[in-house]
Amino acid sequence: MGCLALNASFEPLTLVQARRAIRLVLDGKAEILEIDDRRHFRSERDTYPCPSVIRLRRFIHVPRRFRRQVTNTFMFARDDYSCLYCGRHRRELRGRQFLTRDHVVPVSRGGENTWENVVTACSTCNNRKGDRTPEEARMPLLTMPQEPNHVHLVWAVRRVTAQQERWIRMFYGEDALQALDGC
Repeated sequence: MGCLALNASFEPLTLVQARRAIRLVLDGKAEILEIDDRRHFRSERDTYPCPSVIRLRRFIHVPRRFRRQVTNTFMFARDDYSCLYCGRHRRELRGRQFLTRDHVVPVSRGGENTWENVVTACSTCNNRKGDRTPEEARMPLLTMPQEPNHVHLVWAVRRVTAQQERWIRMFYGEDALQALDGC
């Protein structure tokens, strides 16, 4: 389980390994805000609580608008792990069926690997669509692909505890967590 690292402004930045978090605390670069009572770090002479939320002492500038690369992990999370052609969730796929990346405009026809041109498709729909556009294949998209919100990208693929969720909610609001409920 990771430790939620907050900026000096209390903005959630990322999850870090607990060992990294305790190192930041011991070096005076962070302070512990929440601990995991079930775990401890032991040295030769001391015992330290395992942090679950830390706050950096110095502010780290994070660009507001940065583009994330299109990866299957982020794309599947953006599309709620569901095929955008038939709507089936990954839980409903059977046997040799699985989620794949599909290019709305095929690469062979000039389509690019951008957020607006890739969607999650089950292997059955992807094979059926083939090297055609959704219109040509008569397979309309359930939603139009777009670049996701950076908050959604960062937290959709990570597991956070209820304690850590509270800090994310405090900074980004309830909407950020509601968007992640289906992931």
